[in-house]
Amino acid sequence: MPVSFPVKIDTVTFRIGPKKIIYYPEVKGMKNITFERIINQTISSVTQQLINQQVGNMPTTVEEMIGYYEIKNNQREVLSLSLSNYTYHYHAAHGMTYIKSLTFDLQKEKLYELKDLFKPRSDYVNRLSSLISEQINQRNIQLLNSFTKIKPNQDFYIADKTLVIYFQLYEITPYAYGFPMFPISVYDIQNIIDENGPLGRMAVNN
Repeated sequence: MPVSFPVKIDTVTFRIGPKKIIYYPEVKGMKNITFERIINQTISSVTQQLINQQVGNMPTTVEEMIGYYEIKNNQREVLSLSLSNYTYHYHAAHGMTYIKSLTFDLQKEKLYELKDLFKPRSDYVNRLSSLISEQINQRNIQLLNSFTKIKPNQDFYIADKTLVIYFQLYEITPYAYGFPMFPISVYDIQNIIDENGPLGRMAVNN
Protein backbone atom coordinates (compact mmCIF):
# COMPACT_ATOMS: atom_id res chain seq x y z
CA MET A 1 0.00 0.00 0.00
CA PRO A 2 1.48 3.38 -0.94
CA VAL A 3 2.08 5.87 1.84
CA SER A 4 -0.78 8.34 2.16
CA PHE A 5 0.13 11.62 3.78
CA PRO A 6 -1.98 12.92 6.66
CA VAL A 7 -4.64 15.52 5.99
CA LYS A 8 -3.58 19.03 7.01
CA ILE A 9 -5.64 20.27 9.96
CA ASP A 10 -6.00 23.86 11.11
CA THR A 11 -7.75 24.96 14.30
CA VAL A 12 -10.62 27.42 14.01
CA THR A 13 -11.45 29.53 17.08
CA PHE A 14 -15.03 30.67 17.58
CA ARG A 15 -15.67 33.03 20.52
CA ILE A 16 -19.30 33.24 21.62
CA GLY A 17 -18.65 35.44 24.64
CA PRO A 18 -16.80 35.54 27.99
CA LYS A 19 -15.91 32.00 29.09
CA LYS A 20 -17.52 30.72 25.90
CA ILE A 21 -15.06 29.57 23.28
CA ILE A 22 -15.18 26.82 20.68
CA TYR A 23 -12.18 25.22 18.96
CA TYR A 24 -12.86 22.98 15.98
CA PRO A 25 -10.77 21.54 13.12
CA GLU A 26 -10.71 22.62 9.51
CA VAL A 27 -9.28 20.41 6.76
CA LYS A 28 -6.91 22.06 4.28
CA GLY A 29 -4.99 21.18 1.13
CA MET A 30 -7.00 18.24 -0.18
CA LYS A 31 -6.89 17.44 -3.91
CA ASN A 32 -10.68 17.24 -4.08
CA ILE A 33 -11.81 20.72 -3.03
CA THR A 34 -15.49 19.71 -3.17
CA PHE A 35 -15.02 16.87 -0.68
CA GLU A 36 -12.82 19.09 1.48
CA ARG A 37 -15.71 21.56 1.62
CA ILE A 38 -18.15 18.75 2.53
CA ILE A 39 -15.89 17.62 5.39
CA ASN A 40 -15.58 21.14 6.76
CA GLN A 41 -19.32 21.82 6.42
CA THR A 42 -20.04 18.57 8.29
CA ILE A 43 -17.62 19.47 11.09
CA SER A 44 -19.09 22.97 11.35
CA SER A 45 -22.65 21.61 11.39
CA VAL A 46 -21.95 19.07 14.15
CA THR A 47 -20.13 21.73 16.18
CA GLN A 48 -23.25 23.89 15.97
CA GLN A 49 -25.50 20.93 16.83
CA LEU A 50 -23.52 20.39 20.03
CA ILE A 51 -23.91 24.06 20.95
CA ASN A 52 -27.66 23.89 20.28
CA GLN A 53 -27.95 20.68 22.31
CA GLN A 54 -26.28 22.31 25.30
CA VAL A 55 -28.31 25.52 25.14
CA GLY A 56 -31.61 23.76 24.55
CA ASN A 57 -31.26 21.19 27.32
CA MET A 58 -31.43 23.65 30.22
CA PRO A 59 -33.65 26.69 30.85
CA THR A 60 -30.92 28.45 32.88
CA THR A 61 -28.14 30.74 31.68
CA VAL A 62 -24.95 29.31 30.22
CA GLU A 63 -22.06 30.37 32.48
CA GLU A 64 -19.27 28.60 30.62
CA MET A 65 -18.90 26.73 27.32
CA ILE A 66 -15.77 25.12 25.92
CA GLY A 67 -15.66 23.23 22.64
CA TYR A 68 -12.62 21.25 21.60
CA TYR A 69 -11.59 18.40 19.34
CA GLU A 70 -9.23 15.43 19.07
CA ILE A 71 -7.88 13.86 15.89
CA LYS A 72 -8.12 10.12 16.51
CA ASN A 73 -6.81 8.86 13.16
CA ASN A 74 -5.17 10.65 10.24
CA GLN A 75 -3.48 7.92 8.23
CA ARG A 76 -4.21 5.42 5.43
CA GLU A 77 -6.72 7.89 4.02
CA VAL A 78 -8.96 7.53 7.06
CA LEU A 79 -9.74 10.68 9.05
CA SER A 80 -11.50 10.07 12.36
CA LEU A 81 -12.05 12.85 14.89
CA SER A 82 -14.10 13.71 17.96
CA LEU A 83 -15.84 17.00 18.71
CA SER A 84 -16.61 17.77 22.35
CA ASN A 85 -18.63 20.44 24.10
CA TYR A 86 -18.52 21.12 27.84
CA THR A 87 -21.11 23.55 29.20
CA TYR A 88 -21.89 24.72 32.72
CA HIS A 89 -25.29 26.28 33.41
CA TYR A 90 -26.02 28.70 36.25
CA HIS A 91 -26.63 26.85 39.55
CA ALA A 92 -26.18 23.42 37.94
CA ALA A 93 -24.75 20.62 40.10
CA HIS A 94 -22.00 20.12 37.51
CA GLY A 95 -21.18 20.82 33.88
CA MET A 96 -22.30 18.57 31.05
CA THR A 97 -20.22 17.27 28.16
CA TYR A 98 -21.29 15.71 24.87
CA ILE A 99 -19.01 14.08 22.32
CA LYS A 100 -19.74 13.44 18.67
CA SER A 101 -17.30 11.67 16.35
CA LEU A 102 -16.92 11.77 12.59
CA THR A 103 -15.08 9.24 10.42
CA PHE A 104 -14.33 9.99 6.78
CA ASP A 105 -12.98 7.60 4.15
CA LEU A 106 -10.86 9.91 2.02
CA GLN A 107 -10.42 7.23 -0.63
CA LYS A 108 -14.14 6.72 -1.20
CA GLU A 109 -14.94 10.31 -0.24
CA LYS A 110 -17.61 9.30 2.22
CA LEU A 111 -18.72 9.94 5.80
CA TYR A 112 -19.08 6.59 7.55
CA GLU A 113 -21.76 5.38 9.93
CA LEU A 114 -21.05 2.35 12.10
CA LYS A 115 -22.93 -0.05 9.82
CA ASP A 116 -20.84 1.03 6.82
CA LEU A 117 -17.69 -0.45 8.39
CA PHE A 118 -18.99 -3.99 8.08
CA LYS A 119 -19.96 -6.45 5.40
CA PRO A 120 -23.63 -6.31 4.31
CA ARG A 121 -25.93 -8.47 6.45
CA SER A 122 -23.20 -9.10 9.04
CA ASP A 123 -24.59 -9.15 12.57
CA TYR A 124 -22.23 -6.42 13.74
CA VAL A 125 -24.59 -5.17 16.49
CA ASN A 126 -24.63 -8.45 18.40
CA ARG A 127 -20.95 -9.15 17.72
CA LEU A 128 -19.81 -5.80 19.07
CA SER A 129 -22.29 -5.96 21.94
CA SER A 130 -20.89 -9.33 23.00
CA LEU A 131 -17.32 -7.98 23.03
CA ILE A 132 -18.46 -4.92 25.01
CA SER A 133 -20.30 -7.13 27.53
CA GLU A 134 -17.06 -9.04 28.10
CA GLN A 135 -15.20 -5.78 28.77
CA ILE A 136 -17.93 -4.56 31.13
CA ASN A 137 -17.48 -7.73 33.19
CA GLN A 138 -13.68 -7.76 32.99
CA ARG A 139 -13.39 -4.09 33.96
CA ASN A 140 -16.15 -4.34 36.57
CA ILE A 141 -17.96 -1.31 35.18
CA GLN A 142 -20.95 -0.15 37.20
CA LEU A 143 -24.06 0.22 35.03
CA LEU A 144 -27.26 2.18 35.50
CA ASN A 145 -29.20 -0.72 33.99
CA SER A 146 -28.23 -4.10 32.57
CA PHE A 147 -26.49 -3.81 29.21
CA THR A 148 -28.09 -5.66 26.33
CA LYS A 149 -26.74 -4.28 23.09
CA ILE A 150 -25.51 -1.19 21.28
CA LYS A 151 -27.62 0.93 18.95
CA PRO A 152 -27.07 0.26 15.24
CA ASN A 153 -25.69 3.80 14.93
CA GLN A 154 -23.75 3.78 18.21
CA ASP A 155 -21.06 6.45 18.64
CA PHE A 156 -17.59 5.36 17.52
CA TYR A 157 -14.22 6.47 16.23
CA ILE A 158 -11.22 4.74 14.70
CA ALA A 159 -7.76 4.95 16.27
CA ASP A 160 -5.08 3.09 14.33
CA LYS A 161 -6.00 -0.62 14.42
CA THR A 162 -8.77 -0.13 16.94
CA LEU A 163 -12.49 0.56 16.67
CA VAL A 164 -13.59 2.46 19.78
CA ILE A 165 -17.28 2.22 20.67
CA TYR A 166 -18.38 4.73 23.29
CA PHE A 167 -21.44 5.94 25.17
CA GLN A 168 -22.53 9.39 26.29
CA LEU A 169 -22.63 10.45 29.94
CA TYR A 170 -25.54 8.75 31.73
CA GLU A 171 -26.22 6.52 28.70
CA ILE A 172 -25.19 3.30 30.47
CA THR A 173 -23.15 4.41 33.50
CA PRO A 174 -23.38 6.98 36.33
CA TYR A 175 -21.91 10.45 35.65
CA ALA A 176 -18.82 9.76 37.75
CA TYR A 177 -17.68 7.09 35.28
CA GLY A 178 -17.31 9.65 32.51
CA PHE A 179 -17.56 8.39 28.95
CA PRO A 180 -17.48 4.57 28.83
CA MET A 181 -15.14 3.68 25.95
CA PHE A 182 -14.62 0.19 24.60
CA PRO A 183 -11.61 -0.40 22.34
CA ILE A 184 -12.03 -3.34 19.97
CA SER A 185 -9.10 -4.59 17.90
CA VAL A 186 -9.79 -4.86 14.17
CA TYR A 187 -8.38 -8.41 14.38
CA ASP A 188 -11.16 -9.46 16.79
CA ILE A 189 -13.79 -8.57 14.17
CA GLN A 190 -11.79 -9.16 11.00
CA ASN A 191 -14.23 -11.69 9.55
CA ILE A 192 -17.13 -9.18 9.50
CA ILE A 193 -15.41 -5.91 8.57
CA ASP A 194 -15.61 -4.55 5.04
CA GLU A 195 -12.14 -5.33 3.70
CA ASN A 196 -12.37 -2.40 1.29
CA GLY A 197 -13.47 0.06 3.98
CA PRO A 198 -11.58 2.02 6.65
CA LEU A 199 -11.21 -0.88 9.11
CA GLY A 200 -10.03 -3.20 6.36
CA ARG A 201 -7.38 -0.67 5.40
CA MET A 202 -6.27 -0.26 9.02
CA ALA A 203 -5.95 -4.05 9.45
CA VAL A 204 -3.34 -4.40 6.71
CA ASN A 205 0.12 -4.91 8.19
CA ASN A 206 2.75 -2.85 6.40
